[in-house]
Amino acid sequence: MAMKSLLEAVRDTLDAEMERDERVIILGEDVGTKGGVFKATEGLLDKFGSDRVLDAPLGEDSIVGVAIGAALNGMRPIAEIQFADFIFPAMDQIVSEAARMRYRTNGAFGCPLVIRAPYGGGIHGALYHSQCVEALFFHVPGLKICVPATPADAKGLLATAIRDEDPVLFFEHKRLYRSIKGEVPEGDHLVPIGQAEVKWAGSDLSLITYGAMLHLALDAAEKAAASGISVEVLDLRSLLPFDREAIAATVHKTNRALILHEDTRTGGIGAEVAAFLSEELFDDLDAPIVRITAPDVPAIPYNHRLEEAFLPNLDTILSAIQRLAAY
Repeated sequence: MAMKSLLEAVRDTLDAEMERDERVIILGEDVGTKGGVFKATEGLLDKFGSDRVLDAPLGEDSIVGVAIGAALNGMRPIAEIQFADFIFPAMDQIVSEAARMRYRTNGAFGCPLVIRAPYGGGIHGALYHSQCVEALFFHVPGLKICVPATPADAKGLLATAIRDEDPVLFFEHKRLYRSIKGEVPEGDHLVPIGQAEVKWAGSDLSLITYGAMLHLALDAAEKAAASGISVEVLDLRSLLPFDREAIAATVHKTNRALILHEDTRTGGIGAEVAAFLSEELFDDLDAPIVRITAPDVPAIPYNHRLEEAFLPNLDTILSAIQRLAAY
């Protein structure tokens, strides 16, 4: 095991996968000479050369389009979208082409493509550098979505995504890049896509979350334990597919469900998890399903006080835990 930040885990995994498989290439804005805005690709141009680390023009549609073409011609492209907020010009390429490639060719072609993008708030990035976009792609069959919250999961999921035969969206919360450190297994480490993990065992209620909210959930679980409430924290890790068996297992155990995510409320991941629980585990529920999310407003504010008000916080989570536990 080695202690690494989430950013280091991402960078080292890119390095290792490029070393392992010469078909792996990286393309995106500033990924080469600059090493990426967050330095996730730093040093890779010097090591692997400009044939495998390609600085692309400003044009997300062309970045993803070129990556799809490379994937169809035997390469393993990793396309970096500088911020998740910039992914919208590439929507048609992702949804109409990459996601449907296997279906439209009757299984003859996969599209082994990874699209990496930093997402999320809490860094005073305001409107165009803070968005959560995962729910917009969650509705699209043919895609896979990974959202790691720990360095070990970042390594394991990214390596798995690069080796996958179909397109994977890989969202990395930018606030976690340097603020979170953890032990990362040495050597080949793979985490299956679609497999959640209990990060804190408990018995009174289940807190289901992903991404940066995991660490807020763990803080809440620790504080709730001091008041005699045992919270189980389930990290989804993958959103598409999401782990129905793990969700069912934890709620069957605790009989209460609290769903937490940073994205806005309506039509979010939490709504689909809640629908699954209502349809499949209604008899196990001893209390209403509760969601804690960002409000339905057009954008995250720049002002630090307004940004704090927008994002879910520890007090709100603890209050919901207490209400649920009282049923």
